[in-house]
Amino acid sequence: MTGWDLVSNIINQFPPVAMTLLLVAAIAAVIIGIVGFSKHGIDFIRHGFNQNFLNDILSKLATKEDINRLETRLEKVETEMGSMKTELATIKVNHFGHLKDFLTELTSILQDKGIFNNTDKTRLDNKLRGM
Repeated sequence: MTGWDLVSNIINQFPPVAMTLLLVAAIAAVIIGIVGFSKHGIDFIRHGFNQNFLNDILSKLATKEDINRLETRLEKVETEMGSMKTELATIKVNHFGHLKDFLTELTSILQDKGIFNNTDKTRLDNKLRGM
């Protein structure tokens, strides 16, 4: 009788439910071993999952203080964006105001040079007022 015959006789004496539970436990142990070895390498065989594993996970979670700091930063960014929009609107109004003045002056010069007549200048001035 070989060692495999002895193992086979012992396995055959277990009821099917017990064998199923042992098989599930063996599969779970293999999965835990693979995950632990892939994460910690040879140290997993020496030390297993140590307590630092859980502490590492808990230290990576955000605290209420972190969340409050992020909310404060977001509020500052929103305030800065609002002020930038206001500045852009001011620049836009000033820019187009200067542009209208320049175009009005340009049409006057072109009329003085004889390139435009009164009808053309009036038409362009009305367009500029409508902008």
